[in-house]
Amino acid sequence: MSGLSHSAPFSRVVRPRAPRLAVRAAAYAIYAAVCALGLSGLSGCSLVPAYRRPSAPLAQHLDGAAGASLADTVPVRSGWWREYHDPALDALVERSLRNNFTLASAIASVEQARGNAEKAGAPQYPLLSLGATFDRAHQGRGSTTKTQSLFAEASYEVDFWGFNAANASAADLLARASGFDRDTVALTLTASVADTYFQVQSLRRSLAIARSIADDAAHILQLLLARQEAGIATELQVQQQRNALATFHAAVPALQQQLDTNTHALAVLVGTAPEQFTVNDAALDGIAIPQPRPDLPVGLLETRPDIRSKEAQLQSANESVGAARAAFLPNIVLTADGGLSSKSLSHFLSSPFASLATSLAAPLFDGGALRGQLHASQAAEAKGVADYRQAVVTALQDVEDSLSAAQQQQLAEAADQAAADAARKAATLAQAQYRLGTVDFLTVLDAQRTLYQAEDTLVQARLARLQASVSLFRAFGGGFGVTDSGTASTSTPSRS
Repeated sequence: MSGLSHSAPFSRVVRPRAPRLAVRAAAYAIYAAVCALGLSGLSGCSLVPAYRRPSAPLAQHLDGAAGASLADTVPVRSGWWREYHDPALDALVERSLRNNFTLASAIASVEQARGNAEKAGAPQYPLLSLGATFDRAHQGRGSTTKTQSLFAEASYEVDFWGFNAANASAADLLARASGFDRDTVALTLTASVADTYFQVQSLRRSLAIARSIADDAAHILQLLLARQEAGIATELQVQQQRNALATFHAAVPALQQQLDTNTHALAVLVGTAPEQFTVNDAALDGIAIPQPRPDLPVGLLETRPDIRSKEAQLQSANESVGAARAAFLPNIVLTADGGLSSKSLSHFLSSPFASLATSLAAPLFDGGALRGQLHASQAAEAKGVADYRQAVVTALQDVEDSLSAAQQQQLAEAADQAAADAARKAATLAQAQYRLGTVDFLTVLDAQRTLYQAEDTLVQARLARLQASVSLFRAFGGGFGVTDSGTASTSTPSRS
């Protein structure tokens, strides 16, 4: 009972204070050593080469935008898909940003890179550790010796040449590059959702037209069979029409398969299973086609996340060169330990101790490991310069191709619209003349079939224009920071 009466107040009062005393003793020892050596203000040295953005082959203007009017254009910003004024498309894009698994993986990669950067930055700060020992030894004639100790150890590497700072900065820049990669994934995702949505709507219209053409071909066949009975049509005409009808019927399953495939692809993009996934109908001609406002070529360096990622990777490689240079130079490590110990519970932790040490280490011979690391870092930097420049010229090509496609598809749609209008007028005239008895019904059906085909061509032209505008938004960067616009986009996607 006496043992319990003494241990209760000890555990309540003494034990919480002992760790703080030991840690404080070690921390004071480190601080005193740094002040004594006068090195606390010398950790700002750096061997990292001064970074300059590499020159890239940029023109003063974009050829595809030279003759275009900017009157009806809209700025490229985050949320660009809302410029189509289609609530169904808006809902699908927002759903994909929340639930897409590829984007979730990219977001997790950013968090992983940030964790690695936090780990790489740890050597810039002192390392503190706390430990305790309890020894009990039996001696002759039943005597027992007990020894208890509580100690703290601390170490700090004076980053005189900026080795740790360069490594930490390199890791931070890789995390930054990972964030830009995430934005690239988000931009590609939103563009894919819009493209696939427009494709679904186009295929629905094409499928309806194909079925109408097949129905008209069936009517023509019935008419030819009747005329054959009357001795007016020949067997050759009948068989030719049977062949045409079979061809039109064969087009329907192919279009249906394409529609199903694109609907399933859209379901995967929004992060759900294809089963029971549906898309609301929308008329393509009712969807507005926005014209993105062209930026100057130099603006792509700031708005394209893929270019920003390459530059961040290049900056990280530049920091790694500095770290590789600093590795050749000696490093200074301060270590200290302090604690308390005793040989009896009644005087527990009554005997303090502390020690302080400084070590200086410099590499003499390592078989070429440091030099090899420097050469590898310099080669990685050279590779980063080439990758950055390649990303810039590829982006310029992407923009020029998209501008050309948007302009040419607009002209093509205008021509297809004129052809559809002429076919519609011809069908109306054929019906009027048939009622007057000047043409036969075959002429009417043929005019209608021509009209359906012209309308299907017009649908394809409209789809091409919509997808060209999506490509332009994507080429100009789609608005910087798509996944930074709200908490729903920056956090890990839910799995609803």
